[in-house]
Formats: sequence, C-alpha cells, structure tokens
Amino acid sequence: MANKVNLSIAGATYCLTSDESVAYMNELGAEVDSQMRELMQNPRVSTTMAAVLCALNCLDATKKAESTADNLRAQMKSYLDDNARARIEADNARREVERLRRELENYRRI
Repeated sequence: MANKVNLSIAGATYCLTSDESVAYMNELGAEVDSQMRELMQNPRVSTTMAAVLCALNCLDATKKAESTADNLRAQMKSYLDDNARARIEADNARREVERLRRELENYRRI
C-alpha cells in the first residue's frame, strides 16, 4: 500500500508516495534536511550544491556498506566451509574410534 508523505527539506516541500512507512520516510527526510542545512551553512554552497554533496555522501556510505556486507558474506562463507570440514573430520574420527573399539573388543575375546 502506497503511503503519501510531505517532506520539508532545505526549505522546500516535497510530496512523495512510497511503499515505506510514513515514519521511515519522515526519518529519511529529516536526515537529508539536516545534512543539507549543515552543508548550506557555508554561504557559497547553494541548495543544488548541497543536494549533490548530500547525494555523494549517501552514495559513498552505501558503497562502503555494500563492501562491508560483501566482506562479511565472504567471511561467513569461509567460516561455514571450515565448519563443514570440521564436521566431516569429527564424523571420520568418530567412525575411527568406533572401528578401534570393535577391534579392541575382538582382541579381548581372543
């Protein structure tokens, strides 16, 4: 269900429709507004320049988060592979212990 929300960013009002919750959209709008207002404290930075710088900052954060997520996925895969190898080794060790127990029982019977 699409939600409509009015966001005030850097003095301009934007009417948006989104599948996201109104609270989430308001949170995003407030964050963008805060970032843009901070950038615009420099009198040489226009609204357009602030918007571009804000977009670059957001894209930078996104790229870094994606890189971190990719690294974490690779680490998890490695850990899962190590876990699988350890389970196989443990199963092999259990079978060897069982085989040796049976062999020992056979020697004791003799």
